[in-house]
Amino acid sequence: MPPSEANEPFRRGPMWTARQKIAALVAGAALAVGAGGAGAALAVAFTDHGTVYSSPVAVSGASSKASTTAQVAAAVQPSVVSITSRSQMSESEGSGVILRSDGVIMTNAHVVSDGGQLSVKFSNGKTANATLLGADTANDIAVIKAQGVSGLKPATLGDSGKLAVGDSVLAVGNPLGLSGSVTSGIVSALGRQVQEGDSGGGQQDLPPGLQGRLSQQQQAVIENAIQTDAAINPGNSGGALVNSAGQVIGINTAIATSGSSSGNIGVGFAIPIDQAKKSADKIIASASA
Repeated sequence: MPPSEANEPFRRGPMWTARQKIAALVAGAALAVGAGGAGAALAVAFTDHGTVYSSPVAVSGASSKASTTAQVAAAVQPSVVSITSRSQMSESEGSGVILRSDGVIMTNAHVVSDGGQLSVKFSNGKTANATLLGADTANDIAVIKAQGVSGLKPATLGDSGKLAVGDSVLAVGNPLGLSGSVTSGIVSALGRQVQEGDSGGGQQDLPPGLQGRLSQQQQAVIENAIQTDAAINPGNSGGALVNSAGQVIGINTAIATSGSSSGNIGVGFAIPIDQAKKSADKIIASASA
């Protein structure tokens, strides 16, 4: 994740680098007293073998409105992984969602963009090396394949077209290197356009307060993004945003931050699963051809 800058409205929330981990130990002491400070600037600071799509629920015996938070978390956590990318220059971390029992995993393209050696950590603590099957950088989706694994629990993918503002959601992932973390919130808004970087224009569709304040280093534009107040932090990128039935309805991809801080301020964004699945299906088909 690029350094925090006050003039970067939509920041990807991808990876948790080794340097950030060290900085967090120092910054953590200031959080308790600093959390009350007001920040005026908004900085910006995703076939077969077991894929489950649009099934009724992921939580056994629960309706889409009756599941408890604990039930949903327990059902989803085995289907979300932590992803580490190690290169000669850096180490970074993100999250991923299991699509198939044989180790096919969806994540954000920016989580694996450094070309490092990939490894995956599962909810049971086991790890496996992984290879990149392909990436759709325009939509910030990538697919990787964990090696030598079987019998994994694929996520249940829902229908993001049925979401409504106010729906309860959970974000599941690997924030700040804390694998298996779960945060709760609601769908704050729908249909947001989140431009994770400037590819030479196209800022005219952003909210007026954010125009002209994007980083020139990033590329992806997420159409119809889901906005949520479920806490999303660096390392959550590529993880699951799920509804009250335990269905994945979004892939967490970006956060808004205040001033020079890169932490959560209650404004996060996810790629709708309908869009993410289309990208993932194309990548898988191309890799199989």
